[in-house]
Amino acid sequence: MKTNWLNGITGIVFDFNGTLVFDAYMHVLAWSEISRQLRNKEVTPEENHQMSGKNNAVILNMMKPELTDEENKALSLKKEAIYREMILKEQLPLVPGVKECFDLLKERNLPFTIASASIKENIDFFINHYHLDQWINPKHIRYDDGSYQNKIQMFKDAAEAISSPIESTLIFEDSPTGIRCAYEAGFTRIIQIKKESDPLIPSANFAIQDFTDLL
Repeated sequence: MKTNWLNGITGIVFDFNGTLVFDAYMHVLAWSEISRQLRNKEVTPEENHQMSGKNNAVILNMMKPELTDEENKALSLKKEAIYREMILKEQLPLVPGVKECFDLLKERNLPFTIASASIKENIDFFINHYHLDQWINPKHIRYDDGSYQNKIQMFKDAAEAISSPIESTLIFEDSPTGIRCAYEAGFTRIIQIKKESDPLIPSANFAIQDFTDLL
């Protein structure tokens, strides 16, 4: 197993959606269902690009700004319930190489956690469905609890939760928005998860297609 990518690292923060599970198409389908209910149309490719890395409240306000807070919350929960049903139906696995990398980090006593734009209901689902608590302390996971406008502070809080200085904490992200947030938060060790044909985001150090690239 390659281990040079761990040189100088004191902790790791993983994004979840699109990084540890390749579920982007499920979110598009779930958001399109909500969009049909709200606007009688599906999410466009341009809208999908704009939605990447943003929390549900922001996305719903993009779709229909006049929603009340209660309507926004209810639709957010409905969208995520649709998404979770898709995960269960298709039995979507963790990205190839994730379990092996997690095992390596645990073996080396290198702390790691997750910073995700997902809501608590999804985080609880991920922990139970993927048995994440065998590797990660659930109390260290940071998620969309309503207090974050973006992932800048979330990444900082995640690193603090595992007692890892920002300058030596490695970030794994897939979305341009998430990578920019990590960079703006002061993180300089960033690995992008991307398809082979996608460009490397300037703020990322390098890219992998999945975690077998690190094995």
